[in-house]
Parts: sequence; C-alpha cells; structure tokens
Amino acid sequence: MAWRPLVSVLLAAVTVAALTPVSSSAAPVALRQVLLVGNNWEGTADVVASTPDLTRIGRVNVIPDKDERLREIYLDPIKLAYFLGIRESVGEGHDQFVDDMYTTPDGTAVVVSRPSFADVVSIDLADGGVNWRFAVSGYRADHMAVSPNGTRVAVSASTSNTVHVLDINTGRQTGSFRTGDKPHENVFTSGGQYIWNSSIGEVNTALDDPFWDWTKGDRRITIANATTFQQVRVVDMRQRLDAFGRSDLSDAVRPAVFSPDESKLYFQVSFYNGFLEYDVATDRITRDKTLPKNPATSEDRTTWINDSRHHGLSINPAGTKLCVAGTMDDYATVVDRASLREGPLVPASKPYWATVSGDGRACVISESGADRVTSIDFATGAKIASVPVGDHPQRVRLGHIPANWTGATG
Repeated sequence: MAWRPLVSVLLAAVTVAALTPVSSSAAPVALRQVLLVGNNWEGTADVVASTPDLTRIGRVNVIPDKDERLREIYLDPIKLAYFLGIRESVGEGHDQFVDDMYTTPDGTAVVVSRPSFADVVSIDLADGGVNWRFAVSGYRADHMAVSPNGTRVAVSASTSNTVHVLDINTGRQTGSFRTGDKPHENVFTSGGQYIWNSSIGEVNTALDDPFWDWTKGDRRITIANATTFQQVRVVDMRQRLDAFGRSDLSDAVRPAVFSPDESKLYFQVSFYNGFLEYDVATDRITRDKTLPKNPATSEDRTTWINDSRHHGLSINPAGTKLCVAGTMDDYATVVDRASLREGPLVPASKPYWATVSGDGRACVISESGADRVTSIDFATGAKIASVPVGDHPQRVRLGHIPANWTGATG
C-alpha cells in the first residue's frame, strides 16, 4: 500500500524529534540586589535599594495566611498561651509577625521567620502566596542565617533550644542541633562548614539586677558542623569575660560579626553600651569598647527592651570599620576597628539592627522607634539618607529579586 512508506517516514521523523535534545533559549531571570526590611509588628517586608540612598521599591506581605494561622492558634490552648505571651513580653504589646528574612538564590521568593506563628515560610514574589511552610519545634521562631551559597537557612527555635537547618527552596529540614537556653543569633563560618549559635537566656523577666543573673539560664555559643549537625565546640563567655576582668558584664551574646578573615568576633551582650572583641585562635577576649551613654536614657534595666541596651552590629567589607546601633541610647556610630575610636553619634530612634549596603559604602540601621531605615557613611560617620518603612522595623538583610519586580504582593 502506498500509504505505508509515508507512515514509516513520519514515524521516523517523530522518533528523531523526540530523541533530539531541545536547547532552551530562555535566559536566566535578571536579578537586582536590594535590602529587605522586616516590619515586625506589621507583618510586611519593605524592599529598598541596596545603595546608600535607600530608594523604596515596594512591599511584601509576609502573612498572607494570617487568618488560617490564627484559627489554628485559637483552637489550641497551649499555642494560644504562647502567642499571647509573646505579645505581652518580647512583643511589647504587639504580635511579632516577621523576625528575619532572606531571598532564594533565584530571587523568586523571600523566606521569613515569623515569631508569633512559630514558623518559617517562603513567600512567592510573583503572586504573594506561600510556597512552603515549616513549623519550628516549640512556640517561637527567631533569628536566621543563610549559608554562603544561599541554599540553606538556619533558624533558631527559641522555646525548644534548637536550631533547624532548612533547604531554602523546599523548606525541607536537612538537620538540627541543640543549643543553650533561648537560641538567638546564627552565623555560618568557614565557607559554610560551621554554624555559630549564641543563646541569650531569659530576656523578658524583670529579674535584671546582676544579683539575679543566675535565673537567666544557660547562655553560651554552640558551634555545630553544618553537614553532620554535631556539636564541635562550646564557648562559655562567662569564663572568658571573667578572665578578661569584666565579670560585671552579662554573658548573653547578642548581635555578633566576624572580621573578614574570621579571626576575630565582635559581639554585644545584654545591658552593655558597647561591644567586645574575641580572638578565635587563642580563645580569649582581647579588647572591649564602652560607648557613650545618652543622659536621657533611664538606668533602670527593666525599661530596656529585652535586656538589650545596644543591639545591632555590622562591619564594612574591608574590615576596618564597625557600625554600632545604640538601641536604648538613641544613636548609631561608626567605630574605627584599629583604634576603637567612635565617630559622630548619629541620632536615631531605638535603632535595632545594623547591616551593610550592597556597595559596602554605608552602614544601614533600622530605627524601630521611628519606622525608618537610615544609612550612615562608613568613611565619615555621617548620615546619608533616611526613608520611611512599616511598623517597627528590625532585621535588615541584603537579597536579590527579579529586576522587573513591580512592587507589592499579597
């Protein structure tokens, strides 16, 4: 039959086409570097330019599932008790909807830890929906850190003394490790081989007099292998502080930053208007820096937010300047790392975090008392710009979003 050769030719053509690799002409999505500002009480993240001018780009709703989460909480008496407890203690009368956030490597989503909802979620930047949700152990999620390659996030579960490490794209837990009481800050080191976690103990009681320090719990730095999640080492800053002659200081390590070569750790502690320098190789504190007090700041420790007199620390890429947020003293200042001499005190309303602009030229602080973010020149110590954001900004992180992202989600 005449039609059979034709069918054979067509089948052969289809087979060849099916077996021939198809080359994709779709180019990778162009990304834009930005700063994400977490508005803790509002449940949003403002997106601003990563340059010192901080031009506002848009806003992300990080609680699109708020109604669903609240239904779950109000149907569980224990979850409700913790939810209300967070509101009345660390939340200062407000729910804590966003603590920390990072973007995924492809820039299509922002991953957020939400204290009052005790979870981590991935928010799609295209449609504002939830890609995945991970419920942390216990009843509150806290600070996070992203691995150097951007593929994993470590999150502190503050009521269960646990750090969870998640795949940033899927939300799947790759491992976890135990910490001291109330894990807080996380830092990846050695190219992502280790995670340093600092536990700050109990910070929302009125037992703030040094006599009652023993009630604050087990405060320590836990260093874990980021692959096996086994504990590698514990650093008890109480011993190091005593040996350095500062037994008067709390050992609750708050924000901390490493020098670029990771030989030195600079860290703040509860109740202290200043910071300390720790030498990693010799395992000892080598210097401390006491910064000026604001005469208008009460000396009543119980009035200081969550035991933190100063809370926010960053270092410029060259490792020559530190930027300090003097939270309860209402200023920020740039400190020369070699001499530890501070620059001008830049007035700021309850600055709660410090990071670095994308070009490395400026320190960027969140002014939680004024609902603003402000940039300060590392070279001169002078204020560059300040822009309004949402209610009670805290964490500020560098990230990447699609270059054509238009602004709002959710």
